[in-house]
Amino acid sequence: MAEAADFQGTSASPARRWLRRTGALLAGAPLLAGLLQLPAATPADAAGQESPQVASSAGSVSVAVDSLSPSAPSEGDTVTVSGTVTNNGKQTVTGAHVDLQVGSPLETRSAIDTLAKKSDDLQGPSGEKVGGKYTEKFPALTPGVAEPFSISVPADKLDLGDDGVYQLAVALSGKTSAQPWEQVLGIQRTFLPWQPEEAGTKTKTTFLWPLISSAHMAAETGSNEQQTPVFRDDELAEEIAPGGRLDQMVSLGKGLDVTWVVDPDLLASVDAMTGSYQVRTADGSTTPGKNQEIAKHWLAELQQAVTGEEVAALPFGDPDLASLAHNGTNVTGSLNHLKEATDAADETVDTILHVKPSTDFVWPVDGAVDPSIVKVATSAGADKVITRSDSLQDNLSYTPSAARPIGGGTTAVVADSRMSTAFQGDLTKASASTLSVQRFLAQSLTLGLQTGKQRSVVVAPQRLPSVSQAQAMAEALAALQGGNWSESQDLTAAAKAKPDPAANTKVPPASAYPPSLSKQELPRAAFEQIAETQRKLDKFKVILTRQSRVVTPFGRAMNREMSTSWRGRGVAAVGYRDGIESYLNGLIDGVKLIQKSETKLSGRSAMIPVTVQNNLVQGVERLKLRLTSQNPTRLKIGGDAYEEQPVTVNGGHAQSVKFTTSANANGQAKVVAQLYTEDGQRYGAPVAFDVRVTEVTPTVMLVIGGGVLLLVLAGFRMYTQRKRAAAREAAEDDTAEAGDDTDGPQSQADAPQNPETSDARLEQETEAESRADGPEQPSDPAPDTAAESAGPSGTGERVDR
Repeated sequence: MAEAADFQGTSASPARRWLRRTGALLAGAPLLAGLLQLPAATPADAAGQESPQVASSAGSVSVAVDSLSPSAPSEGDTVTVSGTVTNNGKQTVTGAHVDLQVGSPLETRSAIDTLAKKSDDLQGPSGEKVGGKYTEKFPALTPGVAEPFSISVPADKLDLGDDGVYQLAVALSGKTSAQPWEQVLGIQRTFLPWQPEEAGTKTKTTFLWPLISSAHMAAETGSNEQQTPVFRDDELAEEIAPGGRLDQMVSLGKGLDVTWVVDPDLLASVDAMTGSYQVRTADGSTTPGKNQEIAKHWLAELQQAVTGEEVAALPFGDPDLASLAHNGTNVTGSLNHLKEATDAADETVDTILHVKPSTDFVWPVDGAVDPSIVKVATSAGADKVITRSDSLQDNLSYTPSAARPIGGGTTAVVADSRMSTAFQGDLTKASASTLSVQRFLAQSLTLGLQTGKQRSVVVAPQRLPSVSQAQAMAEALAALQGGNWSESQDLTAAAKAKPDPAANTKVPPASAYPPSLSKQELPRAAFEQIAETQRKLDKFKVILTRQSRVVTPFGRAMNREMSTSWRGRGVAAVGYRDGIESYLNGLIDGVKLIQKSETKLSGRSAMIPVTVQNNLVQGVERLKLRLTSQNPTRLKIGGDAYEEQPVTVNGGHAQSVKFTTSANANGQAKVVAQLYTEDGQRYGAPVAFDVRVTEVTPTVMLVIGGGVLLLVLAGFRMYTQRKRAAAREAAEDDTAEAGDDTDGPQSQADAPQNPETSDARLEQETEAESRADGPEQPSDPAPDTAAESAGPSGTGERVDR
């Protein structure tokens, strides 16, 4: 992209320096002309020259600039350059010395990029040597040995001119036995921003300070009232511990004017660590967490750091908007999870940090957008998309302001790609960190000098900066905020800045989306698995008496399943999703029917109990138990093929539900018990068992009826016998009276009978006659099923398992 060299006017001091340089050049013109007529010097001649030659191959000595202070000097400052030189060759370097060389101003941002790529190239331009006493000499550089150096020089000795970015090279010159003439054996170039006076128009700079981590909490919680959270690992404690990545992000950002961009999931996870929590170990067991004080300290420090600063909250779990747009929109319910994540963000941040966050912003990975990403990003209510200038590109000779309308009431906040990517890579070495800081400042100053108009610039660094990257960011930002060409601005203000009418407002097509980012996206299968988990959760929650104990942790876990942090970690992402679904399946299986063995019915009707077991902590309700006969002509349930009864079971209890059955014929009938939810959906696995019906035939019924008839006849016969006996007794009384009249002795056979003896004899006769009428019939055997109460069941009995 073309870039203009449109700089602001010079001050009086730079103008005087420019006049001195021009005069010196004109005065030396005749001498220069004479020198041009001399023959070229040979290597032998060069050995005796004062100016070193540049080696034709790669340098045998590496030069590392470990610090440059101040990063952006002003008049009156002393610039100190420190570092090390290391002889990587096989020969000792003699007569070695380190010099500073100042080159011409770099007029474009592209020129800065080019120089950064060739910072140690011996063949590139190196500039004018400062010379004099501002050098450091070494008697000899032994192979493999690193020697430190430090050179301090007043800024006015650097002979800097107009405001701008100057190349500052640190070069080591010396001799070797193979090449016994002085030459440059190693060089390191960096950038020296020069803006000694306050700029008339300062660039407004917004720096995003990300507080984001990966997913650490599972959906699992303890069975106690507090629902003790369970963590997948203890890595979050390492990040927030003193010296950890997130600890450094908070301590470094505390003194800077930044916009804090936070993932509410991180805050919720650390907040959960302040109390009792469990950590999953490698063998699958859990152990109590021990980092409560670390979590409390980190949250307290963060609360202080964000006081008075802007906080932008991402949707809970930092969902991967690009993956959702490209692979998840056709999966039912995926967009609902994004809406839930957005709704949870505001409450989480406000509750934990006690600040009202902005939830209007979304941040796709690396700021890369296409129409589908923008559509998904704004579907949950956000109307500002943080993108990047290497995605939403401009064909301008200058860098426009960040904000621009892209249609539909949506604002794209375009972060500067050069400044946003300045701190990527391995910055553990001081030399790499210093170069990134100077490059960042150089890009910022050059951007500000492009036009005389004020612009708003946004810097959006990588989501998960390492400790060394965060330290470099803080150093660069501190220098920028202490400089003379930039002033801080909140993200909300940057989004509201007046757009540049010449800036590009057309979102790039899907074909322009970087393939390297596409390869890291969550696949469609991930969203299908999330949808299946949600389906199971919806079916499960309707039976619970305290739904929030399950719905909330699983809802947040599904937000984490869509997290941007899973990019490049496909295996770990699958493991996390499988773990969530497996735990939910275990909870669902906690409410089930107890298996039954074969049941025998020895009568026409009986009660069949079916037991529902609830191993959950909370009670279940709004369930129906249906018992169905597969052979209703033989066995009916409740007078029909099936019967349903409502089920309510307290937590940790079992409930027996009793069904009335009636048998019509002998034989075996299959019965199936199945739980249903209120809306008629099957719940859990069915339980099938056999019911065997015995001794229910017409012959048996006839025998039973005959027995009843015999009892009736026996009673009638006893009645008639008693009546006859009474008549005989009356006749005998009459005869006795007649005998008394004749005064004759009575015969023993005519003597009156004892009534008790007569009744006993009658009973014996009746019993004998009854035995003569037919054989005695046995009563029906007691049914195999236990006698059950037909009344309504209670809420359950305690399960002692």
